[in-house]
Amino acid sequence: MNDALLLLPDFALILTGFVICRYTPLNRPLWDGVERLVYFVLFPALLFNAILRHPLSLASTLPLATAGLAVVALGVLAAYGLRLWPGVDARLHASGAQTAFRFNSYVALALAERLSGHEGVAWMALVISVCVPVCNIAAVWPLARHGGQHYLRELARNPLIVATVSGLLCNLLGLKLPELAATTLGRLGSAALPLGLMAVGAGLQLGALREAPRLAAALMAIRHALLPAWAVLLVLSLGLPLGQQAVVVAFAAMPTASSAYVLAVRMGGHGGYVAGLVTVSTLLAMVALPLWLAVWRAVAQ
Repeated sequence: MNDALLLLPDFALILTGFVICRYTPLNRPLWDGVERLVYFVLFPALLFNAILRHPLSLASTLPLATAGLAVVALGVLAAYGLRLWPGVDARLHASGAQTAFRFNSYVALALAERLSGHEGVAWMALVISVCVPVCNIAAVWPLARHGGQHYLRELARNPLIVATVSGLLCNLLGLKLPELAATTLGRLGSAALPLGLMAVGAGLQLGALREAPRLAAALMAIRHALLPAWAVLLVLSLGLPLGQQAVVVAFAAMPTASSAYVLAVRMGGHGGYVAGLVTVSTLLAMVALPLWLAVWRAVAQ
């Protein structure tokens, strides 16, 4: 499967959720429960287990971690900056800003193995481990602020942040789960991606993007143009090994995280708008991701 077709199963799951919700008795009330299950149980299990499974050594891979954080930092700053545009709807921005800098971890890990083998998976796991807490904190902040919720309290009880920070700490401390617990968490986590993507499809309202098309276009431009271009410049400037360069560029060109929709819905944001952004991002990445990898290969030679 080439780089573009790697994203096709994700889009197929989104479409499956849309069809089931609209055209079968398994309609909206069922998917409300699915969203809560994914948000409070399945995605936290996935994040914690994925981070804990790959031993990290930040000292030996500091330039790689720095490059990943620099990509995310630019995405956060650019997405937050869009709030200053005149006429931007506060709720739509609070809901959608996260799609500019969050990323699909499953696709990232799968593509890393194709690019750089098992070593590539370990490198991508490091980037994910240091960037996921930053992304989740940055995603929660505008939603908590817009909803009038206490920011620190929302951070402390947000299951995605608790899972990622806990996984990172346990990893750095060298802690391991008993085999039974690790297997159970692994099976819970394996259900997160398909159900999360189907929940995106069930909540899909592409028409909702018409409420703020300029904002949507800007967020997607950050996600699929600005960040990959920045990553190419970064990896060349830092002089990373070629395998690590490929991982960072692929990371920067990822489609946005499907859990962005679940987070927006659970925190009172505009779920339909975010579902549309997730779907568009997945489609764009099928073209943009292999394109940016080709650009990197051309300039790195």
